[in-house]
Amino acid sequence: MCERLEIFFFAEDFHYRARIAQLPSEQNNQENTVVCDEDQMEARHSDSEIIGYALDTLYNVISNDLEEEEQDDSEEENSPKQVDDLGSQFTEIFIKQQENVTLLLTLVEEFDFHVRWPGVKLLTSLLKQQGPQVQQIILVSPMGVSRLMDLLADSREVIRNDGVLLLQQLTKSNAAIQKIVAFENAFERLLDIITEEGNSDGGIVVEDCLLLLQNLLKNNNSNQNFFKEGSYIQRMKPWFEVGDDNCGWSAQKVTNLHLMLQLVRVLVSPTNPPGATSSCQKAMFHCGLLQQLCTILMATGVPADILTETINTVSEVIRGCQMNQDYFASVNAPSNPPRPAIVVLLMSMVNERQPFVLRCAVLYCFQCFLYKNQKGQGEIVSTLLPSTIDATGNSVSAGQLLCGGLFSTDSLSNWCAAVALAHALQENATLKEQLLRVQLATSIGNPPVSLLQQCTNILSQGDKIDRRGSKVQTRVGLLMLLCTWLSNCSIAVTHFLHNPANIPFLTGQIAENLGEEEQLVQGLCALLLGISIYYNDNSLENYRKEKLKQLIEKRIGRENFIEKLGFISKHELYSRAAQKPQPSFSSPDHMMFDHEFTKLVKELEGVISKAIYKSSEEDKKEEEVKKTLEQHDNIVTHYKKVIREQDQELEELKQQVNTLKSQNEQLQTTVTQQVSQIQQHKDQYNLLKVQLGKDNQHHNSHSDTVQMNGIQVEEVSKLKEELEEWKNKHELLQGQLREKDSLIEKLKPLQLETGTEQSSQTSKSSGLEHNNELQKELEMLRTQIQLQSAEITKLQAENQKLQVMNTSADPALGDSSATAAKNLELEGRLVQEVKDLKNEVKALSEEKASLKQHLDSSNSTVAILQDEKSKLQQEVAESKKEQDDLLVLLADQDQKLSALKNKLKDLGVPVEDEDDIESGDQADEDEDGDEEEQD
Repeated sequence: MCERLEIFFFAEDFHYRARIAQLPSEQNNQENTVVCDEDQMEARHSDSEIIGYALDTLYNVISNDLEEEEQDDSEEENSPKQVDDLGSQFTEIFIKQQENVTLLLTLVEEFDFHVRWPGVKLLTSLLKQQGPQVQQIILVSPMGVSRLMDLLADSREVIRNDGVLLLQQLTKSNAAIQKIVAFENAFERLLDIITEEGNSDGGIVVEDCLLLLQNLLKNNNSNQNFFKEGSYIQRMKPWFEVGDDNCGWSAQKVTNLHLMLQLVRVLVSPTNPPGATSSCQKAMFHCGLLQQLCTILMATGVPADILTETINTVSEVIRGCQMNQDYFASVNAPSNPPRPAIVVLLMSMVNERQPFVLRCAVLYCFQCFLYKNQKGQGEIVSTLLPSTIDATGNSVSAGQLLCGGLFSTDSLSNWCAAVALAHALQENATLKEQLLRVQLATSIGNPPVSLLQQCTNILSQGDKIDRRGSKVQTRVGLLMLLCTWLSNCSIAVTHFLHNPANIPFLTGQIAENLGEEEQLVQGLCALLLGISIYYNDNSLENYRKEKLKQLIEKRIGRENFIEKLGFISKHELYSRAAQKPQPSFSSPDHMMFDHEFTKLVKELEGVISKAIYKSSEEDKKEEEVKKTLEQHDNIVTHYKKVIREQDQELEELKQQVNTLKSQNEQLQTTVTQQVSQIQQHKDQYNLLKVQLGKDNQHHNSHSDTVQMNGIQVEEVSKLKEELEEWKNKHELLQGQLREKDSLIEKLKPLQLETGTEQSSQTSKSSGLEHNNELQKELEMLRTQIQLQSAEITKLQAENQKLQVMNTSADPALGDSSATAAKNLELEGRLVQEVKDLKNEVKALSEEKASLKQHLDSSNSTVAILQDEKSKLQQEVAESKKEQDDLLVLLADQDQKLSALKNKLKDLGVPVEDEDDIESGDQADEDEDGDEEEQD
């Protein structure tokens, strides 16, 4: 030890001498710019070599790896402990001065391989020896963790892999460092390394990365949330892609896959906060990770330990998540015929040949499937009810497997089936009542027995039945099932008390003085009797609460009863089961309690103890309080319903109010717009009023003739507007006529095509329809043209009147000369427009005549086509009749030929079939063709 201490201090001193020697040389190099580059390179190379040797020396002094390798098996047992103590003592000496660790972090930053690699190894050894102290020093040093994170990005695999090992030691049991490492992009880098190395097919590097990921995520809610939000769960899916042939997996692949499954379980562990677990479960379903795990679950050739861990992983992924539980219920095993995965797993659970660990995993999976899943519980219980049992017996249901396990001769199967069935009834009073309907056929000739009665019968027989395994285990399982079934279900308690043998059996078991193994059974019997008292509705006169209490006081004693009841919670196996939901037992003998049952015991133990000591008056008061509470609950539920309905009505009224508000706002906007428009019209009206007043003052001196001329001007403008309207109407009519002409032109070739019967019919019908439409439109055009001609004659008459009035006006008035000139211009234009209108009317009449001709020709063609159609129909009917006659004749000939052939065959004359004749004719034709080619 002294020699090693001397080496340690020598190495430490040598290390710092080398570092101090390096600093002046660097200063000299900065000051002397004349020094040759080659000398600088040699100096730096020699300095890095010295530092590397110093770091290696310190590593060898502090590390225990070499010492452990050199130890022989013959050495004393306490020698490894001495070695550990020696290494930790040297580490403690080294880290007394925090500058040593800070300097080491600086050296780890160096890119030189000879410095960086020994520095990483030394720091890893320091963390192994004195982890918490070194972690604290690195945590307080500036950018300490960030410097070490750069090791993962090193291109040299040796340094990168040792960097992963260093970070493993650094992140052990330190949440602060775990958070810093996670936020330094560790997840991205580690997942990249795993992908580069080949996922589960990779080597030990993948294993180290997975261990580091577990350190970062386990019991660290912040990192788990960061991992989920960073979409890193989606990157885990390729890890679990397995092929059809799963034989011959390497030990490293099994280890890697085992760690990957554990990493998934870390994210969905029941000990995590419920919200975080639920979000991770949903993410695993949406990215397809759960589907991938179910594929492994149903695959063949998967190693047993991987299969067990996969079952446990699937259990926690679906636990308490309705969406995942529904998916798992729909998974089928690849068998013929396909069976649900739940049924296949239950077959493994009740099969005593399967490994114990696998059976525990299947039980855990079934428990997680039913956890907070009333739909799943109902489906399991429904397979036991008489109306849903398969009468043919071709398929095995989950309920039948559970009943088979419950009454088998294997105690472990009894316990597993009882616990599984208890979970199907957990916190579901409706299913507890329905399960009372289940009837079992015990033997041929005997009447069926209820499931509850059969459980109590097996419980009372106890030691009389030969079983493989612990007999106590079977009784404990049945008692747990009965306690779960009867708790919070008065009807089940009544059914239990209806059997007169049950209460004497329970009191007899509790009153006896048995060994330590039987004490657990006594405690459970006391719990079952207490449940029968506490949830008793006094419907059976002989087993009222007060009478059962008196029975306990006479035969057992209250203090003795409470003492026996306390045996359950004081048992060591009870404490183990209460720690976590997963049933993990070292051996089948330790499999006694279920996690959910421990919660029930904790809830009922104090309540039953109080109920035993209560008097009848207190019970009556309690019943009255219960009734009032029930009434109060009913009133509360009624008011809740009323409030819910009122809330819905309020929501509807709010929506109506919102719609009315929006309508009101729209109406207000329209009103404001209309008000502004009215105001504008008022202003325009006032302006026009003022202008008309000025015009009246200006034209007061004019005579009546001038007024007549003013009236004429207004009438002329009106006539012009009317002429414009008639022009537009005329153009519209011309456009309609053009469209009709185009339709007639299109109709002509369609009418001329005779074609097949179907095409001729369609063309004729369409032609008739178009002709009818054209006739109607022509009638309309005729009426419009007549109206136009009448209007034109009116306009001409008015025009003539205006001319007469103009000529009769007094030409002496000098002021009206300008208006007369304007009138003359307007009259000329009017005459010209009237002439144009006459020309247009004439053209329209010509077009009308041509349209009439077109219609007459189309009508004649339609009549011709109709005649042709009738002729074609007659011809088709005649041809059909001829074909039918020919078919009948051919059928008769075929029958006669076949009859003649049969007669010839009967007489012994050889007859050739038609196929042979045709093949012969074909051969003759081929021979003739060959001869012609030769010629």
